Amino acid sequence: MENPGKRSFRDVIVVGFAMFAIFFGAGNLIFPPYLGMVSGEEWFKGFICFIVADAGLAIITVLAMIRYDGTIWCVLKRLSKPAAAILAVISMLCVGPLLCIPRTCATTFELGVLPLIPACSSWVFGAIFFAAVFILTVKPSAVIDIIGKFLTPALLLTLAVLFVKGIVSPIGDITTAQEGAQVAKEGFHAGYQTMDVFGALAITLVVVNTVKGKGYTGAKSQFSMISKSSLVAVLGLFFVYCALTFLGATSSELQLGDINQAGLVVTITERLLSRFGVVLLAVIVLFACLTTAIGLVSSSAEFFSRITKNKISYPVMVGIICAIATIISNVGISTMIAIATPLLNTIYPIMLTQIVLSFFNEKIHNDYVFRGAAFGALITCVLGVACDFGANIPIIEKLPLASLDLEWILPAAICGLMGAVIPAKRRQRAATAAGR
Repeated sequence: MENPGKRSFRDVIVVGFAMFAIFFGAGNLIFPPYLGMVSGEEWFKGFICFIVADAGLAIITVLAMIRYDGTIWCVLKRLSKPAAAILAVISMLCVGPLLCIPRTCATTFELGVLPLIPACSSWVFGAIFFAAVFILTVKPSAVIDIIGKFLTPALLLTLAVLFVKGIVSPIGDITTAQEGAQVAKEGFHAGYQTMDVFGALAITLVVVNTVKGKGYTGAKSQFSMISKSSLVAVLGLFFVYCALTFLGATSSELQLGDINQAGLVVTITERLLSRFGVVLLAVIVLFACLTTAIGLVSSSAEFFSRITKNKISYPVMVGIICAIATIISNVGISTMIAIATPLLNTIYPIMLTQIVLSFFNEKIHNDYVFRGAAFGALITCVLGVACDFGANIPIIEKLPLASLDLEWILPAAICGLMGAVIPAKRRQRAATAAGR
């Protein structure tokens, strides 16, 4: 008979590898090298800020959700029902078929396919990509195992080839940080902009269901398993991000000018491994994007199938999401980001207020604290987006932490405290006392 301890350890590794791979999309591949290039000798400082704002916030979100039922509703339940429903649907549309999922395909096409096959049609590639995603996602119980057992090891192996070559034969010496670069700000801002909290909101339910399917039915055993798996994911992200940031730092003396993030990754791989580097990059991007797409399609299909009360079954919803994502992926990365950025910049901070407050759910008996914090973040972010479109609202730039795009924190805190003095309704107090 198999040793239960060995089985538990294996499950931790498989689930942890899957979480790592879903978080590590192509966007996460291109941010750290660029951060390393602009940070130069201070690359490790920038990397630490990046990992805290990226993996740190993502894992905090997972831990907040597994304390309850693992769904997005568990961090929104203290808002009004209409507000929670709107916020949940918008969040899942962004992390699902309207942005994050089609972006995985578009990124694979632009970074991995076009450099090798310039004449390839984006429509043909999109159809092939999402056909593969559909096949690998249509059985929800197998999603985490497919990613954790097979795709993640392949991703790590290809990354290792690049890392070893970059460490043994760096492409250049590491120089001082670029003039005017604020390394801590750059690192924190890059990590914040990955929006991996949305990914955590999406995948946690799939992880919880997978852990249940492996026989961990008790709340304590589930929390223990997912917490340990989260640690595996964080350690994997730590070492991979550290290596990528170092590779970027070795390019700091090359004076590459206004090269963008994607272009820098291509340049590094070409200089390290010549033509083979382009092929290797294509493989890395494919595995990174495919694992992320599988996780997000599965999570989105589970969510939208549930809100239709299973009138649209999970397999049918997977097909619908893949079809929509195929169409949207053809508009290109730049267009998708330009359209989605204002919406994400508005929704993301609101979600963060609810995630942080959810850790104190049993201590805070007044729903108006949660609603006030959300309102403060919403108003500040709407004004911030207006400034991005040219409006002149000087107070936004004068708020604390505005340089880090965190100007919403103080207004959210103030409005949350103001909500605390509004008398809670009796049914609110009763619901909180009963654990909702």
